[in-house]
Amino acid sequence: MAFDGVVTRAVVQELKRWEGARISKIHQPHYSDIVMQLRMQGETGKLLLSANPTYPRLHLTTEDFTNPMEAPMFCMLLRKHCEGGLIESIEQVGMERIVHMDIRARDELGDTTRRRIVMEIMGKHSNIILLDPATGVILDSALHVTLAISQYRQVLPGKTYVAPPGQDKKNPLLVSQQEFISLYNWNGGRFDKQLVDTFTGMSPLLAKEIVHRSGLPTREALWQAFSQVMQDIARHDYVPHLAVAKDKTYFHVVSLTHLQDAAITSFPTVSQCLQGYFEGKAQRDTVKQKVHDLIRFVTNERNKNVKKIEKLEQTLVDAQEAEQYRLYGELITANMHLLKRGDTVLETVNWYDEDGGVVRIPLDPLKTPSENLQAYYKRYNKAKNSLGIVAEQIAQAEEEIVYLDGLLVQLEHATVQDTEEIREELAEQGYIRNRQKRQAKKKKDHRPELDTYTSSEGVEILVGKNNKQNEYLTNKLASSGDTWLHTKDIPGSHVVIRGRDFSEQTLKEAALLAAYYSKAQNGSQVPVDYTLVKHVKKPSGAKPGFVIYEQQRTLYVTPDENSVRRLKSNFRDTNSKTT
Repeated sequence: MAFDGVVTRAVVQELKRWEGARISKIHQPHYSDIVMQLRMQGETGKLLLSANPTYPRLHLTTEDFTNPMEAPMFCMLLRKHCEGGLIESIEQVGMERIVHMDIRARDELGDTTRRRIVMEIMGKHSNIILLDPATGVILDSALHVTLAISQYRQVLPGKTYVAPPGQDKKNPLLVSQQEFISLYNWNGGRFDKQLVDTFTGMSPLLAKEIVHRSGLPTREALWQAFSQVMQDIARHDYVPHLAVAKDKTYFHVVSLTHLQDAAITSFPTVSQCLQGYFEGKAQRDTVKQKVHDLIRFVTNERNKNVKKIEKLEQTLVDAQEAEQYRLYGELITANMHLLKRGDTVLETVNWYDEDGGVVRIPLDPLKTPSENLQAYYKRYNKAKNSLGIVAEQIAQAEEEIVYLDGLLVQLEHATVQDTEEIREELAEQGYIRNRQKRQAKKKKDHRPELDTYTSSEGVEILVGKNNKQNEYLTNKLASSGDTWLHTKDIPGSHVVIRGRDFSEQTLKEAALLAAYYSKAQNGSQVPVDYTLVKHVKKPSGAKPGFVIYEQQRTLYVTPDENSVRRLKSNFRDTNSKTT
């Protein structure tokens, strides 16, 4: 991963200025994430410690997090031992991706105590550990490591903290030229891999950069490239940036010149660079974990309805034979005197056929002629009655599929809060049982949080991300004269442009949002209907989020993620100027 020891060093150097800050509040929005509110000399900051197995990281952040109704046990313990405390020091262990944060606080009796938070950034083995630095005893951790998981060390309350196993690598900041050259197998090939295997804190990305800078990697050239990079790192001369090359995004604090034709975005601080890289990715990963069961459930429900339609359509095919069953019944009635129990077939002239063809009617030999007659009339009545019922059931199943498709689209874009609202909706609709036996207290005037964007003309655009938000936006918040947009015949979000003073440009940008937050996100020339809110109605008894509308016009747009980000950025800029 690119979050190597060098990036860790840069983050720690940046966090050094917060030594002496007070921890005013601690939250745990996710089992692997801790957020600390810091305060120092009239300045406030927010520190994120994440042991996310896919995106572990440590940096300052401006992200907004949704916290659970009840704080997890680890969060409560951190509050008990660290909240209100002062950060005495923040240190990196060598060039490893391990950071120690020492905190001085007071216990319930007012006595001074010292605690240490250990942040281990090690991929899927990442962890956040609270311990007593005097004894080394672990108080608790974000993730527990039992004997069944690791025989080398256990991370459990009451256990003595043991550092992760060393890899016997050299510190790249302390190596001399002679030692550097002697460590290499110059006939071993893959100089970048040798760099990674030899020096701690070295990621494959940084190793490739050093080899690239050396040109033809002779001993002298490779040392010069290596030495120059390490001198910059030793002086804390960093260049935080994102590099986008071949549809893949990289980050580092050393210039990545080996990524040719890469689009570079520079940042003034390391934390801003890391937030720019991780924010969307980590949030989507967290949401995926939370909504996995919902996606699976909704998908299963959709598949059930698809199979139901297939069976119903087969029933319709069978029902088309109703007239044949009636004919068989009438012909058996006319020939009743010729039949007896044990007959397997009735062969008779079809009087309803102009050509006078002969009909062979299968009979059950175990039944009397009268029972065979009743069986055919029963099948006739069942087939005839099913025609109307089956058609109605097919329509209902198709309506269910449209509704469930909409939920799947909403889950693709959902935040943690959006997911909880979707779960509530499914419980209200009777699809799932409410898993919370003790309902959380809710205000009667609870207002869903909508996504807000600002067009290039400064016009406010609102987007509903689920059915609760869609209904609130369209039926309660929007004015009758506002403009309402939705993808044509495609599941998606309700979008509203506030007011009437806007041009075709704002209308097109709102349509881009409607197309982006729909099932056609990856499509092109997506049709988007727009009309005034007063022409949008919800039919009585309709599913949540379902509406009908009239007097609409249609325009065609191609969804673009960069445009969506720009519109969101416009809103943030406008909001910051206002505040």
